[in-house]
Amino acid sequence: MATSASACLSKVVKQRYMELPQGDKVQAMYIWIDGTGEGLRCKTRTLDSEPKSIEDLPEWNFDGSSTSQSEGSNSDMYLIPAAMFRDPFRRDPNKLVLCEVMKYNHKPTETNLRLACNKVMDMVKDQHPWFGMEQEYTILGTDGHPFGWPSNGFPGPQGPYYCGVGADKAYGRDVVEAHYKACLYAGVDICGTNAEVMPAQWEFQVGPTEGIKMGDHLWVARFILHRVCEDFGVVASFDPKPIQGNWNGAGCHTNFSTKEMREEGGLKAIEESIERLGKRHHYHIRAYDPKGGLDNARRLTGRHETSSIHEFSAGVANRGASIRIPRSVGQEKKGYFEDRRPSANCDPYAVTEALIRTCLLAEEGEEPTEY
Repeated sequence: MATSASACLSKVVKQRYMELPQGDKVQAMYIWIDGTGEGLRCKTRTLDSEPKSIEDLPEWNFDGSSTSQSEGSNSDMYLIPAAMFRDPFRRDPNKLVLCEVMKYNHKPTETNLRLACNKVMDMVKDQHPWFGMEQEYTILGTDGHPFGWPSNGFPGPQGPYYCGVGADKAYGRDVVEAHYKACLYAGVDICGTNAEVMPAQWEFQVGPTEGIKMGDHLWVARFILHRVCEDFGVVASFDPKPIQGNWNGAGCHTNFSTKEMREEGGLKAIEESIERLGKRHHYHIRAYDPKGGLDNARRLTGRHETSSIHEFSAGVANRGASIRIPRSVGQEKKGYFEDRRPSANCDPYAVTEALIRTCLLAEEGEEPTEY
């Protein structure tokens, strides 16, 4: 079928109920990352009053055997609230609650990468690491076909779609605009959006955000995008190469800086970090998609504005390099650099943690250091 069943339900009828008063009660939607490392799950509970901080939110649980996170014989998993946002779908005073997932013994699940990332961020907080992540995604119909593409063919070749305007160039802008406003309402540090090179492909940017907040805000922005798409009856795909052939893939370019890099003469610190990254290329490739580099291998071919997955490269204003130094940074001798290797479906906790370990903790080798 061309549209999902939910798209056929009347949103007008639903709105009558959404406007009903709810007294002093608050709906808190708990969100977590499932066993795939890229899928999101959610469920809602009622609170007696509006929570003012994370400490006001109770722990909860769920059936991990249904999310590829445990066996049925010992399936209870714990949801530990980690970050709270306003709910743009149910509106104030209701909340979105991003959670960490713990096993029955209160050890983190394999896809709970936030715990380790937060520990590393605390080790370097005096250096004030800033991140900005550029999340590319593709809008699909529920049949898996790119939104707006001819049903039995392809649109015209790439060229007019990047930052394009017009019904024949921008496919799905309603989704983008709704998502942008919903993120602003929620309190996500979204800083921009644009149409991408492949038609039906878009990008939003989150940041600059310091430390662990980068992962928190990007995951919640992704959740909000999935929910917005659900309302429109379409699907958001973070697959790094959704369409084979002469079409651009989807990445999550990550901009990184420290206090030292942002100050006068910071280019020296940037160059030192890039030198360290060059010696640890394969470690980062493994960290930059949830399948240890297999997803990125489809995207990082050396074509379509990517570097080769097998080689490390860096350059000023070079979008075909692993690491790009913006031209303005080369001129001003300070600022930030862009790692273009992370895939669209990366875990931002894994990406930001890897950058800290290599660039600031000066780790070497193929495995992370235990602290």
